[in-house]
Amino acid sequence: MKIVLVLLGILLVVLMAVEIGLRLRFGLGSPVLYLADSDIGYLLAPNQKTRRYGNQIEINQYSMRSASITSLPISGTRRVMLLGDSLVNGGWWTDQSQTLSALIGQQLGRQGQGEVLNVAANSWGPPNQLAYLQRFGMFGSEVIVLLLNTDDLFTEPPNPGVVGRDRNYPNKPPRLALVEVFNRRLKLCEPIPAAKQPQPSDPVGYNLDKIQGIEVIARQNNANFILAMTPLLREVGEPGSRDYEIKARQRLTEFTQAQNWVYIDFLPIFKATSQPETLYRDHIHLSPSGNQLVSEKISQKLEEELRIRNKNK
Repeated sequence: MKIVLVLLGILLVVLMAVEIGLRLRFGLGSPVLYLADSDIGYLLAPNQKTRRYGNQIEINQYSMRSASITSLPISGTRRVMLLGDSLVNGGWWTDQSQTLSALIGQQLGRQGQGEVLNVAANSWGPPNQLAYLQRFGMFGSEVIVLLLNTDDLFTEPPNPGVVGRDRNYPNKPPRLALVEVFNRRLKLCEPIPAAKQPQPSDPVGYNLDKIQGIEVIARQNNANFILAMTPLLREVGEPGSRDYEIKARQRLTEFTQAQNWVYIDFLPIFKATSQPETLYRDHIHLSPSGNQLVSEKISQKLEEELRIRNKNK
């Protein structure tokens, strides 16, 4: 009996040590939480601070990956809204100080007092982003920058059913870090209910319409609009873009030209680099060098747009 008690005691100590290690080393046990929303689909739960894999993550009162903000910019501050998905949000693999919004804010700060809002969540697309704008507004932003990737042209209608069912969208923290490891590695996801909105027969056209809705809100608020798109890794090398992606990109390009929008296509920019694969951390998300390149190009265009606004005042 004593041997059993000793073994149980040793096991308990080991489990406690593993639990503490998982929390301190990896930040497991305190994931970023989500809220289901019938219009937006889902958004980051407000007022969160956590650390994952050594990276600081802060979500403000408006579900942005930004520090707390005032509803309107303070006098003398040029506010920009950066809309996107996980590329903009940065995910657990990006520290708060190295997100695209932070990098762009640093570069704008050299020209004066700038503030870049990070309005993004994993797998968001134009339908989610437009719904967020319709709900919360622009917070006095002078420019909206919408950063998409090729996959976003095929985004489906918002579906709040993923929250609390898909392991990537938790709505409450696990009791233990060990439970999070189990849930991520071994537990199957619950069935996801279908979105209430019907699937569009023309996904690209559906998303172009949502993008136009975002631009309309910018225009109605006397703000400039910049659209940018990054490619998937395979698009910059072999095997290249698939036929349906080429057609979708062409439709987007023609649409931006017809609307006379400012559009940054990163596909030729990435292809022009000597080692485009170094711009990626996986097939879609960018590495630190990729974030640096994208932030520089967007900052250059932003500075041009802000100078134009100054002249027109």
